[in-house]
Amino acid sequence: MTDSLVALPLTESSRSSIPRPEYPRPYFDRSHSWQSLNGVWDFARDGGHVVSAPALEDWTEKILVPFAWETEASGVEAQWLDRAWYGREFTIAPEVAAGRIILHFGAVQHSCTIWIDDTNIGSHAGGYVPFEFDITDALAFGPTHTLTVRVDAPIDKRYIAHGKQRSVPRDDYDGCSFTPTSGIWQSVWLEGRPATYLATLGLTPTADLDGILVRATISGPSATGATARIALDGVDAISVDRSALDSGVVVGIPSPRLWSPEDPHRYSVTVTVMSDDGVDTVTGETGLRRFEARRRELYLNGKRISMRGVLDQGYWPRTGLTAPADEAFVRDLEIARDAGFNLVRKHLKLEDPRFLYHADRLGMLVWAEPASTGRFSTEAAAAFADQIEPMFRRDGNHPSIVIWGLYNEEWGLDWALPDDPAKQEAVRDAFRLMKRLDPQRPAVDNSGWTHLETDLVDWHVYDEKPAGWARKVQHLVVDPSPRFPVAIAVDAIVDKRLMVKGEVPQDVPFVNSEFGGGYTSIERGWNLHWQTQELRRHDSIAGYVWTELTDIEHETAGIVDFERHLRDHGGRPAAHANAETVTVFDVIPIEPGRDLIASDGVADFRVAVSHHGAAPIDVTVRAAWGPIFGEEPTTPTERVGTVHVEPFRLSQTVAVNMPMPPASTAARLHVLLTDATGVVGRGSVDVSRD
Repeated sequence: MTDSLVALPLTESSRSSIPRPEYPRPYFDRSHSWQSLNGVWDFARDGGHVVSAPALEDWTEKILVPFAWETEASGVEAQWLDRAWYGREFTIAPEVAAGRIILHFGAVQHSCTIWIDDTNIGSHAGGYVPFEFDITDALAFGPTHTLTVRVDAPIDKRYIAHGKQRSVPRDDYDGCSFTPTSGIWQSVWLEGRPATYLATLGLTPTADLDGILVRATISGPSATGATARIALDGVDAISVDRSALDSGVVVGIPSPRLWSPEDPHRYSVTVTVMSDDGVDTVTGETGLRRFEARRRELYLNGKRISMRGVLDQGYWPRTGLTAPADEAFVRDLEIARDAGFNLVRKHLKLEDPRFLYHADRLGMLVWAEPASTGRFSTEAAAAFADQIEPMFRRDGNHPSIVIWGLYNEEWGLDWALPDDPAKQEAVRDAFRLMKRLDPQRPAVDNSGWTHLETDLVDWHVYDEKPAGWARKVQHLVVDPSPRFPVAIAVDAIVDKRLMVKGEVPQDVPFVNSEFGGGYTSIERGWNLHWQTQELRRHDSIAGYVWTELTDIEHETAGIVDFERHLRDHGGRPAAHANAETVTVFDVIPIEPGRDLIASDGVADFRVAVSHHGAAPIDVTVRAAWGPIFGEEPTTPTERVGTVHVEPFRLSQTVAVNMPMPPASTAARLHVLLTDATGVVGRGSVDVSRD
């Protein structure tokens, strides 16, 4: 699958097809009564803000919704346009026509005003959260109606939530920003529902993971007398009144099946509301799972787990922040899974709900977080905080989400959190709001450094060489109040404290949430191998997040390139570094293709084993030679030694002493970890005579 299909011009074929045709919100499924409005719309630029409403002659272009107007897929490719108009005609499909007609937008960057048949039905601001309008009373007589949307997308984005979208004037983090996403960038659709309807649906596993707490709200003129029926797979349906549903109803599950990456089982919960206004039926999904922090360790369903994550910024060539097709989400999740990662940190973006649906289905853990602002003001802090409750209301039922992120690296805080009480208050307020909404999941106040109040102490540290990286990690692990240099601009490096005040708390997990190094593909693969093993050396580190999954525009740090082709890893697949069981070499590598010098022709070093499984294992260490950058050995394996490995405890070391192949000036030594089942882990050391 490629995303090239949406890169075509707006031909007759594309005009007759609907992009992103799948139902947009599987977490709140009313797909029995919906109609997509994606497709080709009329489009008019209004950079001068001179148009009160486009006349017929002003609609000079077409745009393919839901792709942002900067993108090739949109058919417009307008750069630095701060206002535009969308328009289209539509008729109400029969399956939607009964009851009230609701117009939904998945996301529009940044603010918009909407008209139906020349009636202004409302406005919305905030480019990452969904919104809706009841348009029933605005619909004029006749089968055909006109929908008009004016969108304002400020070029100066510094004081609005915009994540990695580039701003002019520039953000402080402009060097890692990308092409903006302006206008309608998620699906638009209609739904039909009664005047009295199910407005929210919250699904929370019980403490003992033997049932689901169903909490929902009913709205509308007949809500007081409404009743509801709750149906769950394999469980007798329950009838309740409105007040019970509002307070929460526990639906017990006999023989519960837990959700986990190994078995991502989901339960469907259908709530049917019955009132004098008719019947409304909504289906949601969740999983029975508990993710928690216990002192310095992370647990999933009562079993200790290591967080082996990858940063994913959710950009695609030709379509920007909008996935080109639903399959693109699956593809990216499979790339992460095949690379050995068990978590995706979806960075500074409220991702399309379809991504989370597939993460639930495929068993990928997710670290979710809102879009950042660029500078601090009271209004900017409010704009950031305004995303938090919609984020939880939309995404809180997903079992895949195990961590909520909030601020990132003091972005939107002017790099000055330790010195400004107002900024500290904004961070604390955001964290406490998140915890009030969701006390179950861990949350991070300000990812990277300068923590105030957090469930995880995480840190972002980069180095281009494994030796420098090892020293930095060692410092962070042993220093009770660590500081470390951070490049906040090309020409500005400052020291940042890990905690705003005091020492690193010992009762919360200690995790890396961004790291990486190297400029070329070979260097990236080399650093992933060596830097990840350095994290596994320290049992006190509960997890990590590698930067990153894909290349994006000018940023070439991905395991795959922007088109999702695997980059050259130098014969060291990411899955080896991210395995449950890995090698940890007592080697300070020099450079790619030359990790260790053996002037006498003998590779002499020690290796330990890190095992993040559920039970101890007895490992036999074997070794064999192959060519530099080769993925597999070409000589028979030799037994080196054995070692007993406890879970989450670095093992004792085993001595490796292997003569190089005759006449070889350089070769790769593959070290294989085996047990009764076969190879359970592996690593390699490139050895040179000089």
